Amino acid sequence: MSPRGGPRLLAGAPIAAEIRAGVKEAVGAYERRQGYRPSLAVVLVGKDAPSAVYLQQILRSCRSVGVHGRMVEVSGRASNAHLRSVLADLNGDPLINGIIVQMPLPRHLDLETVAETLDPAKDVDCITPLNAGLLSLGKEGFQPATARASVEILVRSGIELEGRRVVVVGRSNVVGKPAALLLLRHHATVSIAHSRTADLRGLLRSADVVVVAIGRPGFVTGSMLKRGAVVVDVGINVVDGTIVGDVDQASAREVVSAITPVPGGVGPVTNAILLTQLMTAAERQAAAEPRGRRALRTGAAQALH
Repeated sequence: MSPRGGPRLLAGAPIAAEIRAGVKEAVGAYERRQGYRPSLAVVLVGKDAPSAVYLQQILRSCRSVGVHGRMVEVSGRASNAHLRSVLADLNGDPLINGIIVQMPLPRHLDLETVAETLDPAKDVDCITPLNAGLLSLGKEGFQPATARASVEILVRSGIELEGRRVVVVGRSNVVGKPAALLLLRHHATVSIAHSRTADLRGLLRSADVVVVAIGRPGFVTGSMLKRGAVVVDVGINVVDGTIVGDVDQASAREVVSAITPVPGGVGPVTNAILLTQLMTAAERQAAAEPRGRRALRTGAAQALH
């Protein structure tokens, strides 16, 4: 049975606040050393309302820690060539340290355009093949923020992962696969499941920890879960004007020992993780920059800000 009064809720807000506090301190130290603050460009292609709201949340997070956030809006009718040109300009802008492109793109645009054009040194959400390859090899690089957040919320909540059986439901390149790779780093025994997995119920009922990122509202129900399991619900779906996850929270809470709420679970941590990766990008760029170019950048940043 779940604990009396219901399962433990793994809320993202306190964890995100803790991460942002560390970032804010790092931003202050960076500005004292470099003479300017880091900057993040967020690219929105088309007038997608939910995406615009999400990106505005990221920009608010930037302001809360002293980072400069810049929204770059691109017409939903733009060609791949135009999007490539916008990204190339941001790559070459010395005042931009990190770039994220909101997904999904309009159907006529190719993800490969972003992946092949974006500078890996500014790719703070792990879109490029270089960062994806570093992740798969267990090397240091940028990680998909949502995948990292889904693991970070477990670690910071004190959930034991070493030796535990974990099932990740979802095989996307932005959440499911990278989350599985990150869980392996914590010595969990990881299986990846998806909509075509045979006997998904049987697999889930063997899992101590379940991470669900399949993009289907209420796809995983309480009857599919092991009693006492820990569940991370990554899903964000709008049903009848209400945001719901990929887990049927009502039935799951009758069974599990801990679960992330939707909304308010993985989302806030994702935004905070983006800021930590932006700071990593800024520090690496500053360390690799020739002294003369650094002076030019500092002067330009001070003039702009």
